[in-house]
Amino acid sequence: MCGPVRRLRRERPSVASSIAGRAEIAHPHQPNPARGGTSGGGTPGRSPGEVAGGVRGQRGEAVSRGPGRAPTRRSRTSDAAGKGRDREKERGTHMRIGLIGAGRIGSFHATALAADDSVDDLLITDTDPPRAAGLATRLSARTTTLDTLLRTADAVVITTPTATHAELITRAAAAGLPAFCEKPVALGPRRTREALRAVEEAGTLLQLGFQRRFDPGFRAAREAVRAGRLGRVHTIRAVTSDAAPPPADFLPLSGGLIRDCLVHDFDTVRWLTGREVTEVYARGSAGGAAFFREAGDMDTAAALLTLDDGTLVTATATRYNGAGYDVRMELSGERDQWVAGLGERTPTTSAEPGGPGAPERPWADFLERFEIAYRAELAHFLRAARGEAANPCSGREGLAALLVAEACEVSRRENRPVRVDPLGR
Repeated sequence: MCGPVRRLRRERPSVASSIAGRAEIAHPHQPNPARGGTSGGGTPGRSPGEVAGGVRGQRGEAVSRGPGRAPTRRSRTSDAAGKGRDREKERGTHMRIGLIGAGRIGSFHATALAADDSVDDLLITDTDPPRAAGLATRLSARTTTLDTLLRTADAVVITTPTATHAELITRAAAAGLPAFCEKPVALGPRRTREALRAVEEAGTLLQLGFQRRFDPGFRAAREAVRAGRLGRVHTIRAVTSDAAPPPADFLPLSGGLIRDCLVHDFDTVRWLTGREVTEVYARGSAGGAAFFREAGDMDTAAALLTLDDGTLVTATATRYNGAGYDVRMELSGERDQWVAGLGERTPTTSAEPGGPGAPERPWADFLERFEIAYRAELAHFLRAARGEAANPCSGREGLAALLVAEACEVSRRENRPVRVDPLGR
């Protein structure tokens, strides 16, 4: 059972200081073994007009929108919805957030939530209660059961293993809760659509975690492309490289290199350019550890994408980049060329005489590289959950990126170009 409500301290640790040095954070794609854990469309690149229906009351009232907003469809009773509306004025911006999953990315998000002034009460649940309790103690949060969390929270953040996402999204929708979920919704289109249908029928908010949309460099590149500063963009080169491979037991849970890593590039290309992918050709190799081949996965992959305006995109990913964690996107246009992700910590060495050498502190993993982006997307979710901002990345955006990944898998297996059907027929 939940203990008495305790307000979170105003002086809170930063995400980086809380996460640094923890022994359980061993790898950027470390899965949380079978018990709570981590996960490591509409018009592309536009915020769908989906706005959250406000938050539920601090004591578990149903969701209602603020003054002037249309009522949101809920699975709650009308009496409960009325109570939520009655308490809207009392609530203000103070929220009770439920975090489901206390693994690596869950711990990261929990620290960010604890540092947000609009979060008055943080509830944590995990199938490993001691792990949840340890995290709650560090953050002056509270532990609870999943059922209680879904009954009493104002909004939920889902950071459990991928195989659990669709069910938890569906349960959050049935409870009338705005939800943030790490990508993907599910590893296949059918289960993804089922979960999205539940969200749409409930009329609730689902924000999917594609954090590159909140990275300052990627956002600046998007603005430059949309403003026409590059002229006609004819070529895009995307790079996603892990510094070291994940544990062998992660691979069967990941969906494979394309669905796990390159799906980020597919989403970013759509969001950044506003274009759709029409055709793909993909290849992969597994020359590293034997466990990749045993899992039927790859440690390196490359895809050639054709966009609907003829722009050509190359996207590569690898689990073996000993120089460090590297995520970049080069955009070449008739007028100019921009690069997102190129900075003093980018793990590259110039071969030119007098050129820059290897960085002293290359990026180690995705949490370090994208800390600012992760915090920004979560802060945006809290605003969206209060009805103050539009949804920046709906589940339909995630489905669109997944369909590109699915086409790449077909291309890789059959060694041929594959057309991308945006409807996934």
